Amino acid sequence: MVYENKTHQSVIDWLLGEDEVNPSVRYFTLVNILMEDPESQEVVRAREKVMSCGLVPEILSKQHSDGYWVEPGAGYRPKYTATVWSLIMLAQLGADGSVPSVWKASDYILDHTRRKEGPFSIYATQTGAVHCLQGNLTAALIDLKMINEPRLTEAIDWMARSATGEGFGSVGEKEISPHYIRSGISGPGLLCSANDHQPCAWGAVKVALALGKIPFKKRSPQVNSAITVCKDFLLSKDPAVADYPHPYAKKPSGSWFKFGFPVFYVTDVLQNLDALLTLGLAGDQRLKNAIELVESKQDDAGRWKMDYTYNGKTWVEIEKKGQPSKWVTLRALSVLKRYYQ
Repeated sequence: MVYENKTHQSVIDWLLGEDEVNPSVRYFTLVNILMEDPESQEVVRAREKVMSCGLVPEILSKQHSDGYWVEPGAGYRPKYTATVWSLIMLAQLGADGSVPSVWKASDYILDHTRRKEGPFSIYATQTGAVHCLQGNLTAALIDLKMINEPRLTEAIDWMARSATGEGFGSVGEKEISPHYIRSGISGPGLLCSANDHQPCAWGAVKVALALGKIPFKKRSPQVNSAITVCKDFLLSKDPAVADYPHPYAKKPSGSWFKFGFPVFYVTDVLQNLDALLTLGLAGDQRLKNAIELVESKQDDAGRWKMDYTYNGKTWVEIEKKGQPSKWVTLRALSVLKRYYQ
């Protein structure tokens, strides 16, 4: 297997190396690749360093004392420095959700980026409550230790039922609450106006990833039904080809095949695999072609390069495009390890 045969110790040593800019890589390598006890002294020290140097404290230094970034409100704009993006990035960097400044950001999102009935939204209304944002924020908040927060429970329920259609009225059925709308999630089965009212694979990946992070004991029947919807849709095509409904172009988006970090609403084959593996598909032959695609992008030294970045758009710079990437290598090895486990 590629994971065992081409992952040289030198690659693991590279990921474990002390890095004042990207200390999160060492932390995730210990926990996700080497499977170290999260309470061990080495892991605890690595987590403390995430919060004390590099990217996380730099992002937090830009935070307003009230918990938001740039300006108050729903926090979607400006891309990619407003509250929504900063929180998603903090979660992907492994920030500690119990730290007061991080908790305040999570609390702010739950109060200002949600409509009262539950959904996260670009505008804090049902308009703009798209699947990708739902999934991204839910996944981030779970990672930031907010799983027991009732406001998040409400958002999860709305997200799950918006995918399945349970309890939702059709577009125009205003007497039914909630009901689908033309300017957002527009029907069951992951339909979205952002994808010309067809099922959105980018959104499905985000929702699947978020639902997969919910502990089994906390998964409601609605969550389990939504997991089935996401899984069936994402497996309806070969994830290596990614020819999901894409009405604005004849071919699948090239972004599926470009691996980078962080991962916002655009997604890639790696995150699709991550989501499906989180839903229990380790070793599934339907993922084999996508796994081989990931393996094919590994260089002779056992590393993966950075195909895209958000450098110049976010608060911090993360590695260089076209160069071997600790973050992409970490993402790829985590997927391969779990597939072959």
